[in-house]
Amino acid sequence: MTKNILYALISSILLWLAWPPTPYTSPILLFGFLPLLIAIENIFQSNWKNKGRKVFGVAGLCFLTWNTACIYWIWNASPEGSIVAYILGALLMTLSFYLYYKAKTITKPYIADILLVGFWCSYEYLHQTWDLNFPWMTLGNGFATMPQLIQWYEYTGIYGGTLWILMSNILLFNIWKSIRYKNPDKLKLIPALAIWIILPISYSVYTYSNYAEQENPSHIVVVQPNVDPYQKYSGSALQQLDNLIQLSKDSSKFNTEFIIWPETAIPEYLNEKEIRDTRIFHTIQRFLSNYPNATLITGAETFQTYQDEATPSARFDRNSNTYWDSFNTALAIENSGKIQFHHKSKLVPGVEKLPFASALAFMKPIFAKFGGTTGGYGYQDHPTVLYAKSGIGVAAAICYESIWGNWIAEYIKNEAQFIAVVTNDGWWGNTTGKDQHLHYARLRAIENRRWVARSANTGISAFINQRGDIVKKTEWWKPAVISQEINLNSELTFYTKHADIVVYPFLLLGVLGFVYVIFKSRKRRKATE
Repeated sequence: MTKNILYALISSILLWLAWPPTPYTSPILLFGFLPLLIAIENIFQSNWKNKGRKVFGVAGLCFLTWNTACIYWIWNASPEGSIVAYILGALLMTLSFYLYYKAKTITKPYIADILLVGFWCSYEYLHQTWDLNFPWMTLGNGFATMPQLIQWYEYTGIYGGTLWILMSNILLFNIWKSIRYKNPDKLKLIPALAIWIILPISYSVYTYSNYAEQENPSHIVVVQPNVDPYQKYSGSALQQLDNLIQLSKDSSKFNTEFIIWPETAIPEYLNEKEIRDTRIFHTIQRFLSNYPNATLITGAETFQTYQDEATPSARFDRNSNTYWDSFNTALAIENSGKIQFHHKSKLVPGVEKLPFASALAFMKPIFAKFGGTTGGYGYQDHPTVLYAKSGIGVAAAICYESIWGNWIAEYIKNEAQFIAVVTNDGWWGNTTGKDQHLHYARLRAIENRRWVARSANTGISAFINQRGDIVKKTEWWKPAVISQEINLNSELTFYTKHADIVVYPFLLLGVLGFVYVIFKSRKRRKATE
């Protein structure tokens, strides 16, 4: 059993080495699961008792180690939440491989292999859609540092990467079995594996080398104010605003069309109905009067009030006898006085949104008596494209939203011509978290063939072109401003039109496989009683 534990740890190390932001190591993912699959096969072929528990333990060790090593940085922002993230993600990964083992005991090996793909894809999709969502470790994200190899994501999105990785490992595992069990027939899988790996890479390298953007320039300015997120609300709001404006002036020109400030750049709680009456707004208007073509995209915390419980997240204020919602917001402000709003909707579980709040709605009166709530930030069901006076549409994704391919694709379908990511990664400190977040934005650029303008409060701010190349970026924890002539794009990729469609057959496979495993296992257990 010691050897199998070692195999599991080797897999976890390989997967960690392959993960962003480490450069040029992503192809390790194509064989990183092999030691773990060998360990599970060894347990399956053994005469040991409680083999299922041993498989669960070995897989659990692998995924807990890998998952924690890649997202250790969550601890800096939320020690309590990080424990949940470490364990929950690893548990879902482990369950996928445990179900795979159970399938091996009741069906043919090749069927179990196919079901493994369904089980894993189901875990990834669940972790993207439920209230405890955290799709940071979706396998397809692993190629974010090597856009040269994944230009075909414009058709499949990151789930195509997940399928590529899983099937490469499964084919390699079956070749290993043919050698171990001296079954030459399965050596025929070697050409299949070669084609499976080489064909996507060849297509991608060719596309990457020959991709040409259509000329449709727009001048964009990105500002990085570098305000300590733990101290920003203790400082002067006007001083911080003045700093943002001074930095913006360094690169803004008469033809600048967008100036982008980071998440919650405005450190003042704003009533959405009364923003035009604030000193913040009038100061911004004076600044924008010098740039008649410019629209400011900035993060802010805003709120709305209601006479009744208008939304599921609305809170009751006993003093005014009204309801209210707070939002993590992206504002679009013109010098004409027009303001547009997008409310962050992919909220961080536990930090910005109470998971399963709708199920706890019956407890709202109890929470209200204690001054609490069953919600957090308010949200909207669909993203809002923000427009410049010239009609240019921008997908203003707020922090966490940028790791959802299907969410960004919805923006693009609604006429967004480039992507702006406004974020505040300073909560995590100088860790790999900020770098991973930056590289994941490259995936959105490829999927939708849109430039990304990324404004991060403390870094790393960047411009990313339609091939996923980082064209320009800032340093961590330094005030900075960068500008770029980007090319706008109005064409829709296959992925944009049909986001995540590639994963749906495997979700069905995963669900049917789960039902089959449960049914057959119960039937076998009854037969032995």
